[in-house]
Amino acid sequence: MRARTLAATAAVAALTATGLTLPLAGSAAAATAPRFDFNGDGYADIAVGMPDATVDGKAKAGYVSVIFGGAQSPSQSTGVISQAEPGVPGTPEAGDRFGSSLASVDVNGDGVFELVVGASGESLTSDQLKDEGTITVLDGSGWNVKGSTVARGTSEYSGIGSTITTGDYDGDGDTDLVYGENGEEHGALRFRPGPLTADPVTPTTLRRYSMGGRTSALATGDFDGDGRDDLATTWRALDDSGTFITRWDDQAEPAQWWSDADRGSALTAADFDQDGTDDLAVGLVQPNPETETTHCEDRLGGAVLLLKGSKTAKFGTEHDCVTQSSPEVGGAAEQGDDFGAALSAGDLNGDSRPELVVGVPGEDVGTVKDAGGYVVMNGTEKGLYGGLARSQSTPNMPGTAEAGDRFGAQVAVGDYNRDGLWDTAVSAPGENAGDPRSGGVWFVPTSVEETYPQGKSLTPFGFALPNGAIKYGEVLGF
Repeated sequence: MRARTLAATAAVAALTATGLTLPLAGSAAAATAPRFDFNGDGYADIAVGMPDATVDGKAKAGYVSVIFGGAQSPSQSTGVISQAEPGVPGTPEAGDRFGSSLASVDVNGDGVFELVVGASGESLTSDQLKDEGTITVLDGSGWNVKGSTVARGTSEYSGIGSTITTGDYDGDGDTDLVYGENGEEHGALRFRPGPLTADPVTPTTLRRYSMGGRTSALATGDFDGDGRDDLATTWRALDDSGTFITRWDDQAEPAQWWSDADRGSALTAADFDQDGTDDLAVGLVQPNPETETTHCEDRLGGAVLLLKGSKTAKFGTEHDCVTQSSPEVGGAAEQGDDFGAALSAGDLNGDSRPELVVGVPGEDVGTVKDAGGYVVMNGTEKGLYGGLARSQSTPNMPGTAEAGDRFGAQVAVGDYNRDGLWDTAVSAPGENAGDPRSGGVWFVPTSVEETYPQGKSLTPFGFALPNGAIKYGEVLGF
């Protein structure tokens, strides 16, 4: 099953903005096994990274908690999974930022997924000012937690573990790992072939960036329709930037297959137009600083660039730009909204057409600054069109829209209650900012009957996590 990037995603099926109704889920949707199931119970789970959390008195040592799906809604948390656990490599130290990024991988093919965790501030020497970074795979079988380090940074400025994704790119049947690596002057994109075990493997450099360059987001998709995983990357440097796709050939050799000067802050891939190839959505799209042109001239409040895949034409020949000024898209385009800061795609209503969920964490709700929200763009026969906006002020959404909540900062989708319809997880890391336990994740089920089904807030206070559990939902795994 194709893995997807963790840079950010979420959704709820609500087609009433365009007068459409939700069909009942078919047997294919109901039979799809959840990819983010860590305890093997058949429910999708929500992994929450908290790289800024305090562990054993160490600020920003970081940890992860997993919210387990269930028949009614996600509710039970694993508590704290940190480097203080006996089976997890490393020791919690200030600034490790364990939980900087998250991905899922089924290492041994047993249907129970392991969790890939980045620790971008991990030091590999006694000098805690160095940030080589590590990436660890945690065994999720029954959550008798143990782990193996599968990648280590190569220099004191590497900071690996902030951007990761997985997929079988070389076609050998093993899930591979791709991650960004920083440098004192030049960043790089690395490929670590599977299997993702503790065996030492030398990564391959897929690309080196220009001065100050680093990876902003990654996504996995089949953009040419050949049935194999391809890799999408968006990056930024001091005076250069862009987005490109890497494709592996029949000899398992990687090469840049497509590139463009526009860049973004988030990526997600899905076949929105149902032509047999994945399309690429680029959130918060911006032009290359050295060029005068861009696909999206209108970017007030943020824009999402949709680049369309094709089996015959050049990738991206057809493209669309979406903002909150687009027809039937909820909300109003305003400076600082950050429309597209988080993206996710999935079939939320069982009609086999994916919807696109767009985080808008800078959205003002009335006069409340940066309260945040999200928009679900409808998957239709003609592709994406329109979408309903939601915030903490919409009906049946727990909580109150408050300044700085940044609801919609991260989003994820999955069938968390196993009713055959994918649901939404959306975070607000600024919730209760300043408290010793802050942030939260909201679960919103998909309903075939209600436009605004009853949501549920999942917070570090409600899970009785220790003080220092701040910015809960800063990172979501999906």
